[in-house]
Amino acid sequence: MDEARAVMRRLDRIEALEREGAHPTTLLAELRELVREAEAWSRVEGDERAQRAVERVERALAVDMIRA
Repeated sequence: MDEARAVMRRLDRIEALEREGAHPTTLLAELRELVREAEAWSRVEGDERAQRAVERVERALAVDMIRA
């Protein structure tokens, strides 16, 4: 469950950075960490919900990389 909490904390941090107008490279670094944490969560939980979360994060990261 620590892995899920890490993902939620990272999402909160990313939202805060977005509100503050953080530089895209800062957000990209956070998104990369989010993917790493989401993958860890998915491995531990091993359920479909966790896997879908990883896939959504990976898609979001791909979109942000295109924008940056």
